[in-house]
Amino acid sequence: MTRYFNGKKVELLAPAGTMEIFRNLVQANCDAIYLGGKSLNMRMIRRGYNFSDEDLKEAIKLGHETGKKVYLTLNNMLNDFELDEAIETLHFYQDIHADGLIIADPAILQLCKEYQLNQFELHSSIMMNVHNIEFVNKLKEYGVTRVVLSREMDLKTAKQLQTETGLETEYFMHGDMCTVNGGNCYYSSVVLGNSSNRGRCFKPCRWAHQVKKDGSIYSAQYPLAAKDMYMYENIPELIQNNITSFKIEGRMRESDFIVNLVNIYGEAIDRYMEDPLSFDRKKHADELFENRKRDFSTAYAFGNPGLDFINTRYEGTGKFYSTGKMFSTPTEEPVITETTIQKVKDSLNQNLSTDTAEHTLSVKVNNYEQAKLCLEMGVNRIYIPCEVYAPDSFMTLSQLQELVNSKSHTEIYLDLPQMMNEQQFEMIDQYVERNGYLFDGLLVSNLGAVSKYAEKFPLITNFNVNAYNQKALEFYKSLGVKEATVSIEMKHNELAKFLENTIMPLEIIVHGPLKVMYLDLNLYENTRKFEPVEKSDNQFVSNDVLVLMTDKGENPVYIDQYMKNHLYTSKELCLLPILEDLHSNKLLRYRIEGQTYTKDELQSVISIYQDALKNISQSLDAFKQQQSVRAGYTLGSLSFHYLKSKSEVPV
Repeated sequence: MTRYFNGKKVELLAPAGTMEIFRNLVQANCDAIYLGGKSLNMRMIRRGYNFSDEDLKEAIKLGHETGKKVYLTLNNMLNDFELDEAIETLHFYQDIHADGLIIADPAILQLCKEYQLNQFELHSSIMMNVHNIEFVNKLKEYGVTRVVLSREMDLKTAKQLQTETGLETEYFMHGDMCTVNGGNCYYSSVVLGNSSNRGRCFKPCRWAHQVKKDGSIYSAQYPLAAKDMYMYENIPELIQNNITSFKIEGRMRESDFIVNLVNIYGEAIDRYMEDPLSFDRKKHADELFENRKRDFSTAYAFGNPGLDFINTRYEGTGKFYSTGKMFSTPTEEPVITETTIQKVKDSLNQNLSTDTAEHTLSVKVNNYEQAKLCLEMGVNRIYIPCEVYAPDSFMTLSQLQELVNSKSHTEIYLDLPQMMNEQQFEMIDQYVERNGYLFDGLLVSNLGAVSKYAEKFPLITNFNVNAYNQKALEFYKSLGVKEATVSIEMKHNELAKFLENTIMPLEIIVHGPLKVMYLDLNLYENTRKFEPVEKSDNQFVSNDVLVLMTDKGENPVYIDQYMKNHLYTSKELCLLPILEDLHSNKLLRYRIEGQTYTKDELQSVISIYQDALKNISQSLDAFKQQQSVRAGYTLGSLSFHYLKSKSEVPV
């Protein structure tokens, strides 16, 4: 079944978590169904909602017999242990005639090209976080035929992107949403060892948090918990803005709920196509509202919704998908212990050769004074961010020129915005056209920026491009990337294998609070909308910084000039105790994430690591003498171990 409106293809895409649900959906009013195989997809947290190989064969056969397309999800981030399994899975999915694959890891693009796997469509997952024209055009070159658009994209922008590129677009129209930008949430991974980019999110966004700023605690309770998407009343706008596929979320919902939801949406689409002039937008709205799991929102479809995006109904600490079941509770970031240090040391020493390269030090700063300090201390590379945290602003040209004039061997890189819209590309284009000669290279965080600037500047990819395996590195290297930053989600045996096999020079973040959430949602609005309920100063950062507090600690949230919010860990990542074990001839650079430090704090951290690099065998002893300026020290995701038996449980 294929629907068209004024020549535009319109597809209603339904989710299936079990074979029972799939059998019901092939009789329902949808055009296509998406589901996951036994591994390597974004629903690994509950294996009962994935299909065996035999189930997949049956589902595709049944789907094709009833005129439904069947898309398979292969959309989590892969580590190096899983590449062989990914190759086998791709061949199997082609052999059973899947209509399309929903993918997130660029390694899949590389593998499809390498093994000439082209008998299915490739759709970029929401987890690939596609959000600009450059990004889409590069995916198009690699055979992608449809992009699942970023949750933060409004429909007007979606139409521009589709018109400019000609690719089909897919947009969530109903179901569970995240407040964090797709592929940019690392909280569950760093704190619990379970990655939201690998289908094992423990949903810390749905923990209860207290909002604290300016010495006061505010009455907001669930500041990160999003409402469910609801576009039932806006079907005309979805079609008008060139959305091809209307996607319903819910691979872990029960059968009756999903089938009823699909039929209601399908009936509404048909009614609009039959007679758009008399279309009743609200015909079944009351029924949907009465059976909702959470309250509803149109999210970013018509602009930034602000705090109206946040849910309160049926939310509670650890409630899993609003069922009331306890799923996860506020959890403290893992502390560094002697046992943890030894586990990581053993893992690295068992897998890495003794060949080493000379390691250098880089620092990401937030302002001119920090940058000047780095030059004075002889840091090897400085990253100057385009997204500057308040109260600072981007440094002036005269300040930048002064830095360039006073440097000797220090490189100065421009750190581009984590996500870039078309206006930001125009701004960056103008800036680097006039002033690019002042920089030695660019630190980039999305594929669009890689595509745009690889031929003009030396590029290093940041950790949030999610290059987690060697095939992903091959993909970026083929586009002209010179260096890559190691993912902050690496567990210790994943890191060992990654360093052992790397095809590209690497940089690793060794110190600093880690950015674990990147949000269009402006949490600072809480202090204007909600009432203060008691007085309380921030423990580790100044009171003008908003923090989200649980009984396990305080997470500072910084705001930049574009109103993006950046949530950080309460503890400082510190790899000082394992520094001497990171011996790799491809690991060339250690990075300090210095944006959130005071000048004095940053000076102290730089000194510690400069001394450690001069006498690396004493780095563990040096660590034992240090005192954290935050809530303590952590090894982050390195505290955990990846189990090669296809399960991923923290050890």
